[in-house]
Formats: sequence, C-alpha cells, structure tokens
Amino acid sequence: MTLKVTGLLRHHAGNAEPTLKGLSFDLPGGTLTALLGRSGAGKSTVLRCVMGLEPFESGTIEIDGVIVRGTKDVSPDERQRQLHVARTRLGLVFQSFELFPHLSALDNCTLAPMKTKGLTRGQAETRARELLVQLGLEHRIDAYPEQLSGGQKQRVAIARALAMEPRVLLYDEPTSALDPSLKGEVLQALKRVDATGVTQVVVTHDLALARGMEHVCVLDHGIVIESGAPAQVLQAPQHDATKALLKDWV
Repeated sequence: MTLKVTGLLRHHAGNAEPTLKGLSFDLPGGTLTALLGRSGAGKSTVLRCVMGLEPFESGTIEIDGVIVRGTKDVSPDERQRQLHVARTRLGLVFQSFELFPHLSALDNCTLAPMKTKGLTRGQAETRARELLVQLGLEHRIDAYPEQLSGGQKQRVAIARALAMEPRVLLYDEPTSALDPSLKGEVLQALKRVDATGVTQVVVTHDLALARGMEHVCVLDHGIVIESGAPAQVLQAPQHDATKALLKDWV
C-alpha cells in the first residue's frame, strides 16, 4: 500500500455542505490513477488535502506508512509533525508548471535537492540528468523554460518533482494548459514514470488521458462513487452519475 485515504471530511467555511463527505480510496504502490468528476466534485480538494496544502477535519491519509489525521483528531503540533514527514514522500506537479524562468531545465531540477536534501551539486546534477534523459529531454537539458514547448515544460516539471524521490506523485490537470497536439506527450511521460514504481494520482477532465491509465476513481459530491480499471469504469459504468458524466464529456 502506498496511498490510502479513509473517511475524509472537508467543510469549507460558508458552504452549506461539506466538499468531501467521508471520501475513501486505496491505491496500491506503483498505480497510475486518474481522479475524474465534474467541477466541484472534490478532486482538487483531495489533492490539496493529501499534499497538506489544505486541512481536513476528520479521517486519515496514509502515505507510504505515514498517517496524517484530521484537525479534530490530533493536536496542531502533532498534525504538523505528521505533515512534515508525509511531505517527504510526496511530490506535486502544478497545472501551470511553475518552472523558474531564469534557470535551465537542469538547474530547475537540481535546486530543491541541494537546498532541502543536502545533495552536492554533482550528486544533484547526476540524478537530474538521469531523469531528464528518462523523460526524453536529453537534448533540452540546458534549455530555459521560454525555449521549451508546453509538453517539454511539463516533463521538466515532472523531472523536478521526481528529483525529490517521492513515493507518491500528484498532478493537477496536467493537460489543461497544453495544445491538444501535445497531450499525448503527457501520457507518454506518465507511462515512463509508471515504470519506476512511483504511485501517480492525476486529477483530470481529459477522458483520453484517463483511458490510458491503469485505474480510475470517479468522484461525485465529495465521495468516490465508482472505481476500477478504465475498461470497466469508462466503458461499462455502473453508477448513473458516472454515465451522465461520460455522456457530457463525449
């Protein structure tokens, strides 16, 4: 087991109903999973709660054996300790890449490991070069973000996250900022990362991208209503809300 979410409750101030209503899912290590659902279903909230960017009131998130509890179930100091340990096992690829424009692809990937993990320049560069080559960027290692296509920027962002050696890698709408012609590059990159054994969770509205993954979870009104292999969930959905979602997305 690498990522297990159990009974997650998240209530945003001012909303009549909770955004997450006891949401649960369990992903084995190395799984490539898409989180699907309409806008407002809770997909991005789950991502932020897992990453520790947003609190949740009750439930648990277990990341590679580290358990993070809700704000109602643990003291603030203990929760911060839990989050600190959990974040060492997590990586996040932002929707808009968030690359440093004044740094090359290589330097974007070496900065955090040197600053936070204490790697030497040589150690960080060796790891970063390996990752950039693995993601098909061997000819763009010294390029700056403005010299890269959208798909290449996305792959640099993935390499930068992997340089921190996460057990779980989260993606927020990785194809939303890309031209349709570049979206295939993202799936290829995800497949390359999948071969390394890192658990990947992808929030997406891109049905074509979801079809290329190993597992999908469909969210509706703050809970997981259906999950399984894409061939099962996307081709023969059982829940009426899943059927309506897929009909609208076609």
